[in-house]
Amino acid sequence: MKKNNLELYFRETVNTVDKWLDELLPSQKTAPVEIHRAMRYSVFSGGKRIRPLLLILTAEMLGAGADKVRLPACALELIHTYSLIHDDLPSMDNDDFRRGKPSCHKVFGEALAILAGDALLTEAFVLLSGFPVKHLRPVLREIAVSASTRGMVGGQVLDIRSADRRISRKALLEMHLLKTGALLTAPLSIAGIISGADPGQLDLLALLGEKIGLLFQVTDDILDAATDAGKKPGSCHDKANFVSMYGLGRSRKMAGAVRDEALEILSEIRADDRFRKGIFQELIRFICERRK
Repeated sequence: MKKNNLELYFRETVNTVDKWLDELLPSQKTAPVEIHRAMRYSVFSGGKRIRPLLLILTAEMLGAGADKVRLPACALELIHTYSLIHDDLPSMDNDDFRRGKPSCHKVFGEALAILAGDALLTEAFVLLSGFPVKHLRPVLREIAVSASTRGMVGGQVLDIRSADRRISRKALLEMHLLKTGALLTAPLSIAGIISGADPGQLDLLALLGEKIGLLFQVTDDILDAATDAGKKPGSCHDKANFVSMYGLGRSRKMAGAVRDEALEILSEIRADDRFRKGIFQELIRFICERRK
């Protein structure tokens, strides 16, 4: 598998997802224009689209076409974006910039940023309401649980609680399995549901999603520690993370170990499209080796 296969797939898939989002989101000319401008500002601020990418790639690997996962892929990205808007608020991580641009609340004000996040979360479920009835209930439940107090929101609560406190390694792992891992596990599980995977394969997909979520978070913490991320006092850097817990060297070894575990799990998953499976292998390596 050549690296340019991943780069080409990544670029084409991101373009597809951006096109879908542009079609599905209300126009910034739609009244009330302020809220739709704020929503679109955050959605189209340069995200990597990892969650829809994972869903599309897994679905294609398992023999389902990308068009079959259009609505849940976009719904996941809207939920992720809403969480970032709220993360950046002064009452949360207090970040003035996101992806090199002013955060939503710095451009539109705190009140409108809160509403933009609320609207994106709600819009995600509006999109899902149009999903085929055959898969609607399990897909809806998978996404709802991943964003709930049993998933991302629960992890955010643990993250807030960890600020300026020493927490155990077990608590750190639990926090990130919920905060980051839940919305990265959901795409794989949804792809399995839509493609008709058996229970054993669904379990493997969920486990692979957890490993990818953990790998993503460990490498994020490594990048934050190794570079000047421009964070100010009172931001998320005051909270527990893998580097502050284990140190930079051990965190890098941990990332390598989790990468290898993810690749081993992937090898056990039956694939209708082996080319897509090869791209998935490269994606796992990319997450581990990325520099930004």
